[in-house]
Amino acid sequence: MADQQTKLATASGQHGWLNLLHIFRGKNKPRWLERGILVLMALFLPLLLISNPRISATDEAQYYVYLTSLRFDGDLDFANDYARLAELNPKAGIDNLLSESRIREKTGLYGNIAPVGSALLWAPFFLAADLAVQTANVFGAGISADGFSKPYIVAVCYGSALYAFAGLLLCYRLARRYASQRAATLATATVWLATPLIFYMIVQMAFAHANGFFLVSLFLWVWQGTRGQGSGGRGQEAAMRGRGVRAWVALGIIGGLMTMTREQLGLFLLLPAIEAVVDYRNIVFRPTTSSSRVSLAAGQFGRHALFLAVFLLTLVPQLLTYQVLNGEPRPASEVGGKFNLCSPHWIDTLIDYDPAPAARCNIVGDPAVDFPRFAHGAFVWAPVLPLALAGLLLLWRRDRFLVAVLLTAFLAQTYLNGAFGTTWHLSGSFGFRRLIECSPIFILGLALLLDRAMIRVDWRVLALLALVLIAWNFGLVANWTVLQPDLRKGLVWPDVWRWQLEVPVRLVNTLRALLFDRCSLMENGC
Repeated sequence: MADQQTKLATASGQHGWLNLLHIFRGKNKPRWLERGILVLMALFLPLLLISNPRISATDEAQYYVYLTSLRFDGDLDFANDYARLAELNPKAGIDNLLSESRIREKTGLYGNIAPVGSALLWAPFFLAADLAVQTANVFGAGISADGFSKPYIVAVCYGSALYAFAGLLLCYRLARRYASQRAATLATATVWLATPLIFYMIVQMAFAHANGFFLVSLFLWVWQGTRGQGSGGRGQEAAMRGRGVRAWVALGIIGGLMTMTREQLGLFLLLPAIEAVVDYRNIVFRPTTSSSRVSLAAGQFGRHALFLAVFLLTLVPQLLTYQVLNGEPRPASEVGGKFNLCSPHWIDTLIDYDPAPAARCNIVGDPAVDFPRFAHGAFVWAPVLPLALAGLLLLWRRDRFLVAVLLTAFLAQTYLNGAFGTTWHLSGSFGFRRLIECSPIFILGLALLLDRAMIRVDWRVLALLALVLIAWNFGLVANWTVLQPDLRKGLVWPDVWRWQLEVPVRLVNTLRALLFDRCSLMENGC
């Protein structure tokens, strides 16, 4: 019976959505527990054990205080929450969040430029920790039940790690639709471990990137799995009817959460938007009667209207938060004030071979003109990414629509990142973290590239090359965190070569602390 349902779902273009339901119902276990999944699990568990759950940066604090303030104060007045986190992390700059300039004139409240999506995703973990603390205290545990003690912090940080791992599994399954198990496994592990994704999964766990990566992965997986056969130009009628109401509702909810987690992730809504344009064009030019075209168009319009309504409804918590904090249902000026829509540093966000702003933007006094070359940019920090992006083109002959929309979404992300005129370089961050949520695109591209390469090259050679890229990234993590803090200003060439070669020796000297007392290596402890 289950096999018949799966075949029927595949024939109607609904297999991706039904498989999502089967995950939670415990069906299709052999497919989800194949060797590639087990390999990824084997990598994840030890990494989770050496993770560093803490709230130690201004961004992390702003994501987190929604939980503490609503649970324990019943409001969005963050003054005491910021003060408490600043007390716990005196050198992290969190006290800057209490600057008078951040008080909103219309409400008198301290601002919070972080959206609420991460807090919504963390809420089950946070509330479970609260229940555990309250229960333990009944038996005399004496744990501070204020939202700032260790159980609460650990719960939300591990929640982020689990969300990110779920995103990896979704990316693996997406890659498996186009590549072999071996290629999909190696691609998923390499993009995970050789890019900043791993850093924001086990080191700075309370940033929004792990949660955003999960939501984008889920959005892409549901969207692609419910496209129907031939969406974007082939088998138009099947494409028109390939995605049902439940799938559109799911995409609306996921899209809303995605946008509320990091606003720029709303650009992934370009996928269904472009798809809709192509579908309406196909309806118009479909060789059939006018009444049939009207019927198809009306059905599509109804489903698109439902998607938009669900998406907007999902955004209500964010709009209400803006209203309470800022006195109006829109972000504060700190966010919009960073933008220059000319995107003067579009290319620099990928590879800053010339950090000066683009000549077309005619910007005077940009401090980037004095930046060293090749210190920032996603491709500079993670050399695997351009290879993965090139691999996506191998899908062109098989599904050019998918390639086109994924590249469009990626380019839209980079253009927006380049528009952050004052912070595009992300100095102080590990790598170019604003493209972490594009990892599903990179994983798919790398899986295609590896699958093609395995025809002529032994997979063990490719695995060795992947290990080199992973080792390079882990060396950067070690230097950035504890060994060479100057790396936080950017990649300092040629010194970074020496720092990377010195990592094994220096790690041996700090091995005991790394294993048993990592807090002693942190600027603010734990």
